[in-house]
Amino acid sequence: MTEHFELALFGVMLCVFVYALLSSAISKTILTLPIIFMAVGYFASHAVERSASPETLDHGRRLLAEITLVLVLFSDASHVRFNRLRETFQLPLRMLVIGLPLTLAIGTSVAYFLSPESGLAMALLTAAVLTPTDAALGQTVVSSPDVPTHLSQTINVESGLNNGLVLPFVLLGAILASTSMGHTTDGLAFNAMQQIVLGPLAGIVIGWGMAKLMDAAQTRGVMAEASGGVAFLMIAFASFIGAEIIGGNGFIAAFVGGMVFGNTYKHEIHFIGEFMEGVGQLLTMTAFFVFGALLLPDGLQHMTWNAVILAILFLTVVRMLPIWLSLAGTGLALRDKLFLGWFGPRGIASILFTLIMIDEFDFPGEAELLACVSMTVFLSIILHGVSAAPLSKWIGRKA
Repeated sequence: MTEHFELALFGVMLCVFVYALLSSAISKTILTLPIIFMAVGYFASHAVERSASPETLDHGRRLLAEITLVLVLFSDASHVRFNRLRETFQLPLRMLVIGLPLTLAIGTSVAYFLSPESGLAMALLTAAVLTPTDAALGQTVVSSPDVPTHLSQTINVESGLNNGLVLPFVLLGAILASTSMGHTTDGLAFNAMQQIVLGPLAGIVIGWGMAKLMDAAQTRGVMAEASGGVAFLMIAFASFIGAEIIGGNGFIAAFVGGMVFGNTYKHEIHFIGEFMEGVGQLLTMTAFFVFGALLLPDGLQHMTWNAVILAILFLTVVRMLPIWLSLAGTGLALRDKLFLGWFGPRGIASILFTLIMIDEFDFPGEAELLACVSMTVFLSIILHGVSAAPLSKWIGRKA
């Protein structure tokens, strides 16, 4: 068992090293980081399953999911500036305030229509975990010099915020779906309200307090600049753990804590971006490797035509129609609206939400949910990865 684990770990490290060596050459092809590590994970799935017991693998992927989600939520939210929302964030704001609720509503309706026997709660949960978009899968578009700045910035901001905003709906869907199996509902409403209220409260207190302490330390010259990355790590996890201690939701706390920290801290927060470019990329690689090795094979085993149709609809109509409606009256050309609607790739957030909810709750249709998420993320990795470069050049020529 130990030997298999060491071999699997060595193989993963070797793949990461080879990717780092060839990263510049790979960036000029249609291959992307998610495509490569999903494929590596899938081909190594048998070796990974033999490397440890199912219980150990479940605990390991849950821990990876929690660590990655906390850091992603905190870091993405920390870059939002309240005083610039109305000036420079008009497009992503419309997509979040109008497009996101419409996506949830249409997605819930579609999921319920395709599988009415699973119930409305499961339809809501399915729509909620498939609504957030992934900045990692859209990185080629965001960083492309061909894409107009207002479009790349819109994609970047929207993908950074929608995973945190959709969290309460994920939690609500999971709780309602769990009660439909006859689980006790005693104190359920109170518990849900407690998580949604105390989570943000913990994030506000910790994010504001830590930002003030760091400002004071930097002003007095007692804090080394290189310590910023360590401080960011501790604040993100302190928000999560602090909320869990008082009964709040740690992920909501991490998201709110990052937003409050970013708007309170008076000095430069470049250390968060620098930290996530290194450690964050490694976590992204690991997340897509785990998806290919553990989630995708299970999802394919339970695959149905309903799951395939649902995945295609969520990547097209369910995503693009709400975005097109939310951008009405902005003066954007139709091609720009379609571009923003198409580049709503599904990836890390959907994977992590699914892992955590399946581990945290018991609800009907877990296998079907896993199949839907697996197929949606799989198709998104391929379709958005392959189309990113050519569509970026096309929108650049049109602009």
